[in-house]
Formats: sequence, C-alpha cells, structure tokens
Amino acid sequence: MEQAEPLDCVVVGAGAAGLTCAIYLARFRRRIAVIDSGASRLLSIPTSHNYPGFAGGIHGDDILQRLRAQATHYGIGVTAGVAEHIERCDDGCFAVTVDRAQWRTRTVILATGVLDVEPTLPDVKRAVAQGCVRYCPICDGYEAIDKKIAVLGRDKSGLAESLFLNHFTADVSLFALHGELRMTDEDRARLARSSVRAVPHTVARLTFDERGAMTVWLDNGQFEHFDVVYVALGTLVNSGLAQMLGASCTDNGELLVDSHQQTSVDGLYAAGDIVAGLNQITVAMGQAAIAATAVHNRLRG
Repeated sequence: MEQAEPLDCVVVGAGAAGLTCAIYLARFRRRIAVIDSGASRLLSIPTSHNYPGFAGGIHGDDILQRLRAQATHYGIGVTAGVAEHIERCDDGCFAVTVDRAQWRTRTVILATGVLDVEPTLPDVKRAVAQGCVRYCPICDGYEAIDKKIAVLGRDKSGLAESLFLNHFTADVSLFALHGELRMTDEDRARLARSSVRAVPHTVARLTFDERGAMTVWLDNGQFEHFDVVYVALGTLVNSGLAQMLGASCTDNGELLVDSHQQTSVDGLYAAGDIVAGLNQITVAMGQAAIAATAVHNRLRG
C-alpha cells in the first residue's frame, strides 16, 4: 500500500477505547486508520447495568454498534485484520503491518484490550452468553445481591473476588479449578473473618439449565447448585505490539502510561483494559479521550 505521507495516527483496536479514540481524532480533523480483529470484549457482555445513561442496562454489542455508527458519521471506517507487527522507522514514524498492508503513521494508540481466561469446561460460552457465568463483579455484583454464588479461582484473585462479592451476598463459595486453593495464613485469616466458604475439592465440570441455574460438579462426584458462577482466573493482555518496541509493562503485561496515556515509547499511546488499572468501559473511554487529545496536541506543535 502506497502512502504519500504518514497518517497522523493508527488506532489498533475498535472496542470502547479504540472507537472513542477514533471519534475524537476524527473531530480533531486528523488523518487516521482504525484496525480491528473483531474480538472486542464488549461482544461477550450480555447486559451492562453500570454503563451510564441506560437504567435498564444495555448489551455490549449494542454499545459497540452505537460507537461504530458515530465513527462512521465522521467518515471513519474500520479495517478488519490483525496488526501483526509494529516498528519504528528511521524518520521517527511507526510502521504498522496488517496482513500484507502497512501503514506509516506519526503516532499509534493501542486499544487491543485483554482476553478473559476461561475455564476449559463444557457449556462455558453458552453460560456466559446467558449471564450465568460472569467475570466482573464490579460490573454486575449488584445483580447478584442475596444470590448463591460460586467463585472459581486458583490464587489470590479468587480470594479477592470472593471477598468482594461477600459484600453483596453472604452465600459465597470459593472453589479451586485445578489442585488446591493456594492461600497464606493471612489469606486464611481474611477468609475466616468473612462468610465465604472455601471448598477443598477441585471442580470437574460446570453445567446449567435454560432457567440459568448453575451446577458445579466436583472431582469427588458431589455437586451443588448455584445462581451465578464467577470465574477469577485472570486475563491475557494483548500488549505484544507494545512490547516489540520495548514499552514498560507490569509482570502481567499491562502497559504503564503517563498522565497523557503515553507509554514509555515516545509517540506510542494506550487506552482501555490493556493499561494497568481498573478494567471498566467508562474508564476505557475516558482514557481514550485523554490519549486522542494528547495525540492532537502533540501533532499541532
């Protein structure tokens, strides 16, 4: 692909953060490209009840379509594909490679998000679609008030999620997905101060019926019914492109940014769940507004 001159910005990812970046940059009259693999985390959200302005909740895909429509209104299209490589050119620009195409750009905003680690158990995807298996108690703990909850974990994240949910209901059970629950004496003391029940058997499988009732089956043949199952197995951060350039990140791969959402690599910005911090739609959109404005101000000198 021939380019007479570099773009102002390439936005990688078209979820809540990426599309918000695109909308802001379009309104700043910037020449941009938006690349997306089609795997936004929004697509797995049955209904978000803490997205402002929708008292009855809104489907994640509905949010995505509204943002896409707004971007289209400003003449921004989304190029389908996976950004495979990014490098710094001799002139200070970046080269972003997608399939056989390459974009040269003055700046890049990464909004590639994370992937939830799913348990390798049957029926999980269908249960997620129906809201029976969940990943974000900050998002929907309110909807679990006084319900019977199971948490699948394997380390401190499972304990932390169980204790967080204990605020909404007294009936919380913590299960190990593989092996034993790994806890320190301090962890056990925190557990003892709560009403969370730690189950000493490994989960063998999950099943659910069409009414949304979940059943947790254990390796000893016993089973128990729950209203909701929360999975606390962590996330896989899609920060490989930034790491190619040597961007600083946490041990988990989350990118470290400054107050303008710029990474440790000059001209490389990031927004959304890929950034170390709170993974929420509204946070991602706020970070996107900051990143896009910082890019605009940088380019106008």
